[in-house]
Amino acid sequence: MILVKLIDNECSSPSSIPEWAAIEVQGELESRHHTPFERQYVGDLFATIKDNVPILIIGHHILYGKMQTFDKPLAVMKKTEEAEASSYIVQAIITKKLLFKNRPKPIIANVNKIV
Repeated sequence: MILVKLIDNECSSPSSIPEWAAIEVQGELESRHHTPFERQYVGDLFATIKDNVPILIIGHHILYGKMQTFDKPLAVMKKTEEAEASSYIVQAIITKKLLFKNRPKPIIANVNKIV
């Protein structure tokens, strides 16, 4: 599962908890060099203004998805160790899932054919 921070929460007050979304893709996402995706650039994520359809561009492929809301939100928490007890701090709330379940479509640039 890939987690992303939603941009519209940048304007909210510093004391509020940021809202994140989970990205779910069907199948596997592999890199050419077989390196982990942690803290790596994977692709560009957009949403259309009219329909709010998420679009994910990875390399030369485009995926169209749909946004779903979790029935029960998930919490991203960080464990803190104190002298006698442990506690958890809520870092973010995940309320939405961007689901990409269709096969990616190739992006083909217009190439001039030599006749």
